[in-house]
Parts: sequence; C-alpha cells; structure tokens
Amino acid sequence: MPSGSHDFVKSFTHPLGPALTFVLRCGHHSKLDGALGEGNVAHSAMSGSGTTESDDPLQTAVWRLRSRACWTDAAALLEPADAASALQRASLLVEKCLYTEGGWEEAEDALRTAEALAHTDEERGAAACERGQLAYAATLHSVRDRADEARAALGRAAALIPPGAPGRAVLDFRRGLLAENLARSPQAARAAYRRAHAGATAHSDPLLLSFTWRHLAGLALRDGELAEARHGFAESLRIREELGYLVGTAPALASLADAEAEPEASRLREEARRLFRLLGGVPTWLARQLAPPAPGAATA
Repeated sequence: MPSGSHDFVKSFTHPLGPALTFVLRCGHHSKLDGALGEGNVAHSAMSGSGTTESDDPLQTAVWRLRSRACWTDAAALLEPADAASALQRASLLVEKCLYTEGGWEEAEDALRTAEALAHTDEERGAAACERGQLAYAATLHSVRDRADEARAALGRAAALIPPGAPGRAVLDFRRGLLAENLARSPQAARAAYRRAHAGATAHSDPLLLSFTWRHLAGLALRDGELAEARHGFAESLRIREELGYLVGTAPALASLADAEAEPEASRLREEARRLFRLLGGVPTWLARQLAPPAPGAATA
C-alpha cells in the first residue's frame, strides 16, 4: 500500500449518466451524495447486477441503494412477481439482517414468498441458500441459535445447485462462513473459500471475489502470513472501490489496516471510521473493530 492516505471518496468514479431520481431517497443519501457525487457508480464485469452502463435501469437503481446500505428501499423497487425477482428481493433483505442485525421478520416474509415461487431445482436451491444465510446470520448475531437449520438449508442447496452453476460459488462461500465462524474449522473454511474463489473467477463475479479475497486473507492473517493477508485484503478493497460497494468498503479498509504497519494502519482505520459514520453506523458489527483504544491502553 502507498504510504499516503487511501482516499476512498475519489476512487468511486466512472459516471454512469443521469441518476434515476427515485434512488436518492434513502436516509444515507443526503450525506453520501455530498461526499461522493450524485449519479456516480463504478463499472464492473458483473453483467446484470446494475454495475455496468448497459444494465437495466431498475438493476442500476437497486445496486445504488444496496451499495449505500439502503436494502429496504432497494427491495421496494422489486415486485415479487416471479421466482427471480422474489429471490433477489429476499437476498437483499437477508443481507440487511447480516449488516444491521435487524429486519428479521421482513426477511423471513420475503424468503417465504421466494420459496413459494421457486419451481426449478436451481430456484429451489437458491432459496435454500438464502434460508441458510438467514439462519447463519441469526446465529452469528446471537438472535437465535439456528446453526442446525443453516447447515441443513445449505446442504439442500448443494443437492439442488449443480457444480459449475453461478449459484454454486455463492453457496461454497456461505459454507465457508459456517465452517469458519460456527464450526470453528479454518481448514474446511479455507477449502470452501477457495472453491468459491475459483467459481467467482470462472463466472466473472467481482463482488463475490471481494468476499473470497477478504476471508482467505483473514485466515492467512490468523496463520501469521502477513504478506499473503495484505495482498488479499488489498485486492478486496480495490474491487469494492471499483464497484462502488460503499457498505463493504469500511470493513475492507479495517481489515487491511490489521495487516499494515503504522502509520498506514491508523490512516486506513480513520478512513474506515469516516465511511462508517457516513453510512449511519453500518455494518453494526464493525463498531467494535473500529473503536479507538482507550486512553493509556497498551498497543502492540
């Protein structure tokens, strides 16, 4: 990393054209538009996600809101008229639970609708994958122990989503999360993250790659492999900046700070705090990692 401050604000560039006005109503937008510039989002190779110039304007609007931690507003744009839209809506609200530790009933309702509309094996598998992720999030945040439900749901998804399908990479990543954070099995987690990383590469899914880079780097850091950790965290941060994935950028900055020496580590954490405040304290779980040391506390 360069020794200078990492300016995340300037890195969210590449104008997409006139912004759709209804995407600028989320509570975080008034602060973010001043900091980042209205109507800017970065390009990526992830076609259909709303992050490229050629994408459907609706998907572009959904992406803008999702990336700025406005999941409820993004979900409101999607009419659950078929399995695909219902699954996307459910996935947004499940992600909200993971990042905010709230909105559980809304996510459950959306997920039940998606499950009811799923007819093909891949649709049922995708719904089971979201069911597993919601149960994982509830367990992780100590809302309720649903670890068995999470494992069973992801097991059903594995039986329904064929190897090589785009959804398989997401499933592998989520199985890695369970292995790392619930089963406390870093070896199994690493294998799952590597499968997910390979799948994300094969299907040109940069957002998922930003997650696999970050989690593989976290395992490397735990093993004392600083250079490997620093590289993985830097790649994750680079991708999230290029995509304009604001809600994931503060965690990426904080993770990279853990692998850097001073004074760069402190600069990165301050950038993370600044973005964390702009997003209204989301992700909620990042607050502990970003808390300044107590006055007089010993630091390594």
